[in-house]
Amino acid sequence: MCTTWCAAQDAGLVDGNDGIVYVAVYFTGTLSVPAQPPSDSPAIAGGASHVPPPDLDIRHLRTHEEFAACVALQNETWGANFSERVPAAILKVSQRLGGVSAGAFDSHNRLLGFVFGMTGVENGRLVHWSDMLAVRPELRDRGIGRRLKEFQRETLLQLGVGVIYWTFDPLVARNAHFNFNRLGVEVTEYVTDMYGPDTDSALHRGLGTDRFIVAWRIAEPAAGGAGAPPDLAEARSARVLNLSNGAGVPASPRLPDGPAEVTLRVEIPPEIDKVQAASLALAGRWRAATRAALTWGLRHGYRVAGFYREGGEPRAYYVLSLERPTGGAG
Repeated sequence: MCTTWCAAQDAGLVDGNDGIVYVAVYFTGTLSVPAQPPSDSPAIAGGASHVPPPDLDIRHLRTHEEFAACVALQNETWGANFSERVPAAILKVSQRLGGVSAGAFDSHNRLLGFVFGMTGVENGRLVHWSDMLAVRPELRDRGIGRRLKEFQRETLLQLGVGVIYWTFDPLVARNAHFNFNRLGVEVTEYVTDMYGPDTDSALHRGLGTDRFIVAWRIAEPAAGGAGAPPDLAEARSARVLNLSNGAGVPASPRLPDGPAEVTLRVEIPPEIDKVQAASLALAGRWRAATRAALTWGLRHGYRVAGFYREGGEPRAYYVLSLERPTGGAG
């Protein structure tokens, strides 16, 4: 959702509670997060500028001032007219019911980012819906979003939660990279206009609110998606369903009635916010083309196996891998 930078997920929209019953699950212990990412985490490329600020403190929100700062950061991220902000009272009460309302603070106790989510029961098991994550735009690519997700994961593992769900916009390449290549999520569903066509946020102009629902299986050793990541050498030779031309205009995908090749690609723009700023009509064409290609793939037995950005070219791709035989469009 967020083009100013919601690092991992669809931040700022209150997800519905379809299929989830909220229960009281209390966590009263203390939790520390390592100063650096764990050794088995993917390396963060880019040098010193990608290092989190010194003395970064990740902790549960505690005071009225901290909850109010979280609401203010929502307004800064999605705009003052954004109607789906989570108020301070809900941020606070959710903590009593197994929810996570945590912030990243600098040495002056300034809120740099936050994560918020709710815990409930799905099919007899504890799950968590991570509803919001945002980091101040001037601190993007500093590892703060990842540290917040690690804090969230460790908190929830101590509660007995094994999977975290959230949503993100398939057109936002930065979020796709973070979710697939840093966290290892799996796509469980594509939802058209999940939050309706208009959220009162300028970030969604011309795009609507199509979303991937993803699962981060934190209790599994790899804490990642189903199946191995794609072989990029093989993926780079796969057909692109919506290949763009030299002007950055995507083709309307021509989709067969059933599965085609074992591996396919779906292109997205590397920076959808710049497309929106230049042409809402072109942004809408990207939405229509990717919606058609991705929903067709999921209907016909493909999984979203990974995501990569092409070096040296302003292009980015999802890799679709055929999982099982299927017939028709069912």
